[in-house]
Amino acid sequence: MSEFDDRPGDGLVRVRLDLAYDGSEFSGWARQRERRTVQGELEAAITTVLRLPERVELTVAGRTDAGVHARGQVAHVDLPAEVWAEESGRLLRRLAGRLPWDVRVWRVAEAPAGFDARFSAVWRRYAYRIGDHPGGVDPLLRGHVLWHDRPVDTDLMNEAADLLLGEHDFAAYCKKREGATTIRTLLDLHWERTPDGLALATVRADAFCHNMVRALVGAMILVGDGHRSAGFPAEVLAGRVRHSAVNVVRPHGLTLEEVGYPADDLLAARSREARNMRTLPGCR
Repeated sequence: MSEFDDRPGDGLVRVRLDLAYDGSEFSGWARQRERRTVQGELEAAITTVLRLPERVELTVAGRTDAGVHARGQVAHVDLPAEVWAEESGRLLRRLAGRLPWDVRVWRVAEAPAGFDARFSAVWRRYAYRIGDHPGGVDPLLRGHVLWHDRPVDTDLMNEAADLLLGEHDFAAYCKKREGATTIRTLLDLHWERTPDGLALATVRADAFCHNMVRALVGAMILVGDGHRSAGFPAEVLAGRVRHSAVNVVRPHGLTLEEVGYPADDLLAARSREARNMRTLPGCR
């Protein structure tokens, strides 16, 4: 692995942003030339309110897809030190006045040494919400809950989920990207019923590959509604190829809830470790 330096350049301060957004009208996080994205809106707002001569560039913990929401997203940006010193006390309020209604920044603060929003993270936690009431989903929640037209058994889905935990090659549940590994450590995956009757999945891993959560949910729905046995998702995982029966469920039921980081003195080490290409034991 080549050497790298996680510190911002001379005269710059690294700033951490904690934010949330409704993904319904965004074409995902990543900036695109002719589409509305979260990154595009945020970078334009920061550049404008700070009156910077060049557009800033954000680094994010998790690049969410089109239609996916976030409640606990984290990003960082490197700003000129003199601008940060002058504007830090009022940046939050100024962003609130500039940003559109569907994205909010809740906190801005100088990041500790070694912090990288993406590579310093040790886990990301998502939630997926399913409504299986025969009458449909509460209209006020329809943009955040997937309706399934058959009842799902969360006990069976938890039985299936337990077989997926740990470090695996999740190629069967990911959209492959050139040069990227599909090895991930799934730390937590469980289902519960909320007080209002939704089936809520909590999914936590060190990182996620493209479409991973939505494909996992798609496989477990097949178990929950009786179409497949509890062992089916693990069988798909072991096959390491996409299975025609597994649908990638729609994005609007998915929300990035939280990103976890180590103690400040471990941030730089975690960032270096996360940049290594992973292999499974026995393949190294």
